[in-house]
Amino acid sequence: MTQACEHLSQELSDGILTLTFNRPEKKNALTQAMYGAAADAINAAQDDKNVRVILLTGAGDAFTAGNDIADFAGAGSAPRDGEPPVARYLKAILYCEKPLIAAVNGLAIGVGVTMLLHCDLVYAGEAATFQTPFVNLGLVPEAASSLLLPRAIGTQKANEMFLLGRKVGAEEAERIGLVAATVPDAELMKTARAAASALAAKAPGAVKATKKLARGELAEIAARMDGESKIFGAQLQTAEFAEAALAFAEKRAPDFTKVA
Repeated sequence: MTQACEHLSQELSDGILTLTFNRPEKKNALTQAMYGAAADAINAAQDDKNVRVILLTGAGDAFTAGNDIADFAGAGSAPRDGEPPVARYLKAILYCEKPLIAAVNGLAIGVGVTMLLHCDLVYAGEAATFQTPFVNLGLVPEAASSLLLPRAIGTQKANEMFLLGRKVGAEEAERIGLVAATVPDAELMKTARAAASALAAKAPGAVKATKKLARGELAEIAARMDGESKIFGAQLQTAEFAEAALAFAEKRAPDFTKVA
């Protein structure tokens, strides 16, 4: 297994590799270093016979608040081998052949939601909330979510989340099919680990094949992910994102009339 970075904890027990976004003082906002470490861990797990299931969760009272805005405004680490860590992470979850389970505690914002669309089972604590405020930040959806979210919850609900940045609570998330189940916060990890343990005990070849069948053709998803990434990268260079980032730092609402 690869060594965890400071803000990504790794634990392997009974065939379950638990990856915990561990930056609670920042609501587990993801940095390039965290993306890189998570990508390395997931990729390494593919060839590790001791890993049967991968479980994603967050430390403290948040799953993840999404991308660290300062990091994406230019403070991130340099890409390795010419590929940004975030791209490596998205490809890692896209092509992961082993079951991915998410235990969503508290906030799930931006990529904290879109990565769930690549998980095979998602459980939410009752205090969990889901929000994809890309347009609010002058950005666009990523992780192939512009394809996968409408498929999962319908175009109208997806547009409310994408275009309006509407926040969805845990009970609604279960009702519209964004998560498998909502449970009391105190039972979240127990529930997710029980599902992971059940999967770890099943025939790995059958699990792998069933996951592949359920996901369908990956080429379309990968193409959408690449297309989104290009637009997302271009938007990072716009005055719209600059205003959104400045407004975030100044703790005010962005004024996009300045850049219209």
